[in-house]
Amino acid sequence: MTEHDTASDEDWVARNRSARKWTRRELAGRALWSLGALAFRFSPRPLWGWRRWLLRRFGARVGAQVHVFPTVRIAIPWNLDLHDFCAVGDGAILYSLGPITIGARATVSQYAHLCAGSHDWRDPTMPLLKPPINIGRDAWICADAFVGPGVSVGDGAILGARAVATRPVPAQEIHAGNPARRIGRRD
Repeated sequence: MTEHDTASDEDWVARNRSARKWTRRELAGRALWSLGALAFRFSPRPLWGWRRWLLRRFGARVGAQVHVFPTVRIAIPWNLDLHDFCAVGDGAILYSLGPITIGARATVSQYAHLCAGSHDWRDPTMPLLKPPINIGRDAWICADAFVGPGVSVGDGAILGARAVATRPVPAQEIHAGNPARRIGRRD
């Protein structure tokens, strides 16, 4: 690598780091959420209502009887839309740089990772992207599964344990593996 190549690389990194990715209001909200997340994290497990209330205070749209475990890691709560009776299990990560919608009665099992943020690798400055994730009604994201940026999981679909979904999972289909592939269909 020449000195010129190094200078270009350093310039790209500097341009990425100096790019304005968040408004001042968003930055202030994220700072406040870091405090709110402590209250969320250390709440006793049965206090579902307390966590729903806290998420709503930070702008999340939270339906009735939503169960979010206290160990769930949430990046930006105001980008969450949690519909009635959905559940998010222990240790799940909701990396909500972009919008994440979890449909009614859907389950996101323990340690699943919903990642609504990435970078445009085609651009040397690697700008931040915030594509949405949509989990349909009655869908099940099984333990340790990964749902990538911009992925939709259809109504009633299942993404198997430790599966990696980088493409849409159609309604009522069962996908598993890395990368996730169709292995069946729900009746």
